[in-house]
Amino acid sequence: MKTIKFIALLLITAISFNACDTDDSLTYIAQPNGELVFTNSFQSEYLLIPSISANLGERFTWGDADFDIETNINYELQKSIIGDFSDMEIVGTTNENSYAVTIGNLLDYAEEAGLDADPNTEDMPDAGSVYFRVRATVGTDATLEIISETEALNLRLLGGDIDVEETFKNLFLIGDATAAGWDNLNNNTPLVRHPDNENIYSYTGYFSPDATNPEGFKLIEVLGQWQPQWGASANAGEAAVNDGSTDDPSAFVITTDGYYAFNLNIDEMTYTLETYDASAAAIYATIGIIGDSTAGGWDADTDMTQTTFDPHIWNMNGVELGDGFLKFRADDAWDISWGSANAISGFGDLGGADIPVTAGTYNIWFNDLDGSYILIAVE
Repeated sequence: MKTIKFIALLLITAISFNACDTDDSLTYIAQPNGELVFTNSFQSEYLLIPSISANLGERFTWGDADFDIETNINYELQKSIIGDFSDMEIVGTTNENSYAVTIGNLLDYAEEAGLDADPNTEDMPDAGSVYFRVRATVGTDATLEIISETEALNLRLLGGDIDVEETFKNLFLIGDATAAGWDNLNNNTPLVRHPDNENIYSYTGYFSPDATNPEGFKLIEVLGQWQPQWGASANAGEAAVNDGSTDDPSAFVITTDGYYAFNLNIDEMTYTLETYDASAAAIYATIGIIGDSTAGGWDADTDMTQTTFDPHIWNMNGVELGDGFLKFRADDAWDISWGSANAISGFGDLGGADIPVTAGTYNIWFNDLDGSYILIAVE
């Protein structure tokens, strides 16, 4: 009987040791799980100019790769001239979720693709595509990988040292119904240019005409100067302009306080002016800019100034920005933010893309009624 008890004890002890050994040798195996997706908004075409080679060309961003375990993940941004990645080259590696390339980098890739801005070299086109993807791997094990879908960047060489200073017209409000009154140098509110048609300008906001002599408003192109001056013609819905060689046009008529939506097409010389219902629009305590082009980076807002004339209009003057991106957001939080893939001027969507920025000093205006924004370069 004692022998049987002793053997049973040995068996229990062996099983216990085996259980301990099994627990201690548990391993967690990494497994690729899900997709790897680019999260930045790509432009329809990238215009490449040698004189701005140092400027940001594109900042590729992507979501986290999922390998089912907590571990260090390495990312490679890869490019292909052919498109099938049999000629794959690594653009760069990072442990972050973004990688930036400059205009100069894109010019190099365009040269590899056989692009040429010289119109005399007919066998070398000035436009073409270069292909990119991102690859994620775990630690030192390069056999476990997740690779994103391919994204084609459409490149166009402009060549030479083209003057890339802003050549678009800026139009500013002036008149008794506006915040600036009839003062042509009073932080006059600008209109926003449509990104898909530089001839169309818009403004949605509050107007309050002089009770004793209501006229309305006009537009000027250069702050501090009365011409060129834009206004209404004698025909309903038609615009007129005095470029300095004729008489000033009439004002766009506003006789009643309220919100209005104004659109002007300077190519067709037409305009619309309609009442706008802003009664349900939120009034925000603060709106600021945030992004790697701003002083606070992606960590802290730089607050804008809310105009006393219209609480939906915000601006800041003489702001130095770097190459990169920015967004507008309310109340120093990501609950409500606006963005767009269009640089300089456009209409931000709620939760939209990062707005691309070229380094410089700007006066910045934002309208929370329609998300419109414009960055005006300060000379």
